This record gives sequence, structure tokens and C-alpha cells, in this order.
Amino acid sequence: MRHPPLPTNSPWQNLVLNNGTAPEYIHPYQLQSANGVISISYPRRAAQAGLISQVFVATLLISSLVPGQHLISSFDDLSVTLQLPGPVTVPLVRGSPYITFIVEGGGINISSAIAPLSVNSNSDNTKHKVALNNGQTWLIYSSAPLSLGNGNGTVLGTAASFRGVIRIALNPADGNASYSAELILDRYNLTYPVSGSADLGTAFRVIYTWVKNGTDPLLLLSHPVHRQILATPPLVHALVPDLTYRSIDGDLVAVVGDSWILQESQINITWHSIGGFNPAGNSEARSRLNASLQQDVANLQPITNPATYYFGKAIARAARLALIGEELGEQAVVAVVQQFLEKYLTPWLNGTFPQNGLFFDPKWGGLVSQNGANDAGADFGLGRYNDHHYHFGYFVYASAVLAKLDAHWGRTFRPQINSIVKDYLTGSSDRSLAPLTRLRNFDLWTLHSWASGLTEFADGRNQESTSEAVNAYYSAALFGLAYGDQYVLNLSSTLAALEIRSAKALWHVPSNSTLYEPDFVNQNRIVGILWANKRDSGLWFGGPEHRDYRLGIHFLPILPITEILFSDLDYAKQLVDWATVNGTAGIEDGWKGFIYGLQGVYDTPGALQQVTSLSTYDDGNSQTNLLWWLYTRPRP
Repeated sequence: MRHPPLPTNSPWQNLVLNNGTAPEYIHPYQLQSANGVISISYPRRAAQAGLISQVFVATLLISSLVPGQHLISSFDDLSVTLQLPGPVTVPLVRGSPYITFIVEGGGINISSAIAPLSVNSNSDNTKHKVALNNGQTWLIYSSAPLSLGNGNGTVLGTAASFRGVIRIALNPADGNASYSAELILDRYNLTYPVSGSADLGTAFRVIYTWVKNGTDPLLLLSHPVHRQILATPPLVHALVPDLTYRSIDGDLVAVVGDSWILQESQINITWHSIGGFNPAGNSEARSRLNASLQQDVANLQPITNPATYYFGKAIARAARLALIGEELGEQAVVAVVQQFLEKYLTPWLNGTFPQNGLFFDPKWGGLVSQNGANDAGADFGLGRYNDHHYHFGYFVYASAVLAKLDAHWGRTFRPQINSIVKDYLTGSSDRSLAPLTRLRNFDLWTLHSWASGLTEFADGRNQESTSEAVNAYYSAALFGLAYGDQYVLNLSSTLAALEIRSAKALWHVPSNSTLYEPDFVNQNRIVGILWANKRDSGLWFGGPEHRDYRLGIHFLPILPITEILFSDLDYAKQLVDWATVNGTAGIEDGWKGFIYGLQGVYDTPGALQQVTSLSTYDDGNSQTNLLWWLYTRPRP
């Protein structure tokens, strides 16, 4: 019998890849499980001008007295549960200020990798305050008496017959606030979450619900993006700012409540420009844009690159020409592009493409390319589930456009297109019913996507191109429009809005940012690669000095929804000024096109003048698309 689909881009992927011993970040702690020992770290933060990272330092060590490696016994939207021999169950719920150990027999050992300065216990040995030589104070709660001390080096205690629940939390505060934080942790330690789900049944709303043991309300932590859209009481209990932990994503502030509602602002998904193009009001614009359209369509070249990413960009580029032609009312041009799309998309969908192809992988429950399955390095690791939303987002965009233009073709290939959409957009949380893993790339707790697939990285999951992630969900929404699928439209529109919000909050670095250290802010206006434990100014394909690459990879492809992603005109100017601080000499025309496109957000006339100097464009862009973008910018 086939097992239910497994995740291929989960935030706890390091716990199962290879031997499962690489550390993983479960906010606010880093954890490592190796040789039957779980090491807990409240990570140290190291910041430089080009790099911010969280450094794992094993601090408290907890192990069963029965040797053996962990297993993953269950997982869901907001948690993963480790099972240690003993048995000891460890439900790792994201954002929990406590790490919970449910000891069901066999005993447990607690030690410290840092020299303890003192251990103070209450009268019944159910609360212990452990002060360490690194300045940290940890609180250890137990449902039954647990004898701890520091008389034997770093071994705090061994309980051969303990049975019950142990909860461990760092006291994050210092000075006068420390006692307040401790009181909060004391107050809520008896009730613990064991799992959590995210309901996406209503457009632009995410409802978190946790399953708990205990009668008190839950104490969990919110990150900054949560708090931008967290519903206010009585739907959600109040924030508890006296308990705040630091994280690489910003402050994690406590919230009391068994369920949260995150209410995102609605965005409208449109085929054409959001504000519309008014040719009657600008005959010069219409003439120039139409001439460019005619030229780009006449110069369409056969798509011969079999790599899924490059094919996807090329076919989506052509599809953009069709929609621009439709917006201009140039139906003859649209018909030419329609035939082009059909010629090159159909072989991928009917399985006759000669140099590559897509097929269902039953092991991991997803679509992969033939080349990617045979070579882990082919198609940028698509066979290892790397970048699925990037590659398939382009396929879905072009397919949705063609389905809009040709209803018969759309009906014929709807099952195949639907399979591509569902590879990264399956919304069902019931793993026994879903043939594909749920939301392959989107992280329902951090509220953005990850791209790195089944590859172990010391710094956890990562994502480079936020704009291509937005494109994936935008394209799926167009699929929903083309086929009248309201469920897909609602789900993908919601994810697109959340991806945009997170990109602005975490990747975009305006000059007044307080999220990152001043040295980093001074040198960066946008993050290159965002990791679970790192902010990197470099890219996979270029070093930090390539500021033009960084601007471009977070701006492409240029679409109607790009207007929402870069709605902050002041930030857009800061980013362009930063990317061109040494001028544009030496920058390739393809990247210049994106610089001028972003300039058009706040200085359309200047950008239009600059575009005249370009002779080539990125393989996913065109002169027509760039002009369309500039001529449809909102006027002040």
C-alpha cells in the first residue's frame, strides 16, 4: 500500500535527511537530535555587513535512558513530533517557548554542555531554575517531582523511573523584566500543545488551531508578520509583550490563545494591468508599444532548451505577449502567439516532448522531470524537489493563458495542467486523501515559501527569488480564473498576498529597517538568499557585489501583480539607487531592464528614456513587456 505523500520542503527537513542529525530551527530554539540525545540551543546571533546568522551552540542535552535514534511519528502544518526510545515523545510545536518531553517509561537524563552556576528548585521539585555560565537562565518544569542539581559536573539529573511531562524554556529577559517573564512561563507551563493546523478555507484568512493537553489557554509566540495581520480580541487573546524572544525573523512576542485568526488584506488577481491601459489618452504610448509587440511576436524563436526552468521562462514570456496584445485589442497578434503556445506547451502535457518530460514520483508524491530524476543536478535539482514553485509557476502561467484563449485546448489538457498546479498547491490537510504533498513550498507558520527541496543544509531551508514565488501563486490564481475554479483562486490568491507581505517584511531592507543590524542595513537594500538561520547578501549565481542580480532576481518576471510587490515608491527608489551606486556601466542589458522597470515605479519618464538604450532582454522578459509595464504605471 502506498504511503501518504511526504513533505519535500518542510522546515524540519534536516531531522529526516541523511542521518537526521543536522540542527533545525523550530522558533525560538535550534534543536539537534543525534544518538538519542536532543540538544537545545537558544542560538547566538552573529552579524556582519554581508551576512547575519544564528549559531547553534548545544546548551541543554536531554536523552532517554534507552539508546537509539529518533523517528518522526507525526507532523502537520504547525508541528512535528519526534519519538525517542524509552519511549519519550517530543511534540515540537513551532513558536512554543517551551520544549515538551512526554516521558512514558524508561526514565530521562538532563545535562548541560555549558557549566551550570546554580540550580534552584522549588519545594516539591517540580520547577528548577538553571543559571549557566553563558549568562542564560533556563526553567525546567515537571509534572512529577524531578531531582536536579549540579553536583556532578554538567549532569543536572537522571531519573531512572520518571514518568510524566517535562517542559523546558529559556527565560529570555534580563534586568527588571526577568521576573515578569518567569511569572508568565510559570503561569502557562501546565498546558502544552501537541499539534497544530492552519485552515485556509476562507480567502485571505488563515486560522491556526492547536490541539492541547491541559485546561489553561496556550502560550505561544508570534513573529512580526503574524502581528501585522493578527486579529484583535475577542477573536484572539491579547499579546503578552513581557515575554519576548529574539529570532532572525524579528521579535517573537507571546500570545495567549488556543486559536488565532490571521486576516490578510485582499488582492485582486487580474489578467491585465491593474490600472488599465488607456491608448486613447496616449497615442505615442500605443504606437510605440504596438510596434514593439508586432516586432517581438514576429521574432518569436523556437524554444529548444529542454530545461524546465528555461523552457518555463521562455513559454511564459510568449504568453505575456498574448495578454498584452489582448489588452491592446490586437487580436491578429494574439492568434499568432496562441498557436505558438499550443505548439510548444502541448508536447509537455501529452508526454511527447523528446528531450525531457514530467511524470509522477510515487516515492515523494510529486511531479518531477525525467532529466531531474536521472541527474540530481539537472533542471536545478527539480528531481530533488528544488524550486518546484519557480519552474512550474511558469508552466502554469502559460497554460492558464492558453486555456483562456482556447477553451477547447484548455478542456483537453485540464487534467495535466491541474496536476502541475497541485504539485505545489494541494490544499488538503488530509494526507490519506491527497495524492500530492500539501503546499509543497509554502510554510504556513513563517508565511512564505522555501525552495530547497530534499537537500540538507546546515542553515536549514532557503529561498532566493521572492518574485518567482509570487509568480507561482499568481499563476495558479489565473488557472482558477481560466477554469472557474474558485477554490484554487481563493487559495492561491491568499498565498500570493502572504508571500508578498513576507517578502516586504523579511527580504526588503529599507534604509530605516530595524529588523537587521545597522552594518547589514547600511550595505544591503535586499536580502540575496534568506535561510532559516541566515541572511545572505550573496546569491546562488553571483556574489554580493552583483547588486543588479539581486534586484533582478527579486523583481522578475514582470507581471500585473508586481505592482503590489513593489508598492512602496520610496523603497523602490532606494533599491535602484543602491543597485546603481556605481552607475550602470558593466551591467548586462538583461539586468538593466529590471533596474529600469523598477525605476518606472517612481520615475516613469526617466525609465522610458533609459529603455531606448537596451538591445537585449532577459530570457523571460521582452521589450514589449517592459514597455507595457512602464506605460501602465499609476500616475500620481
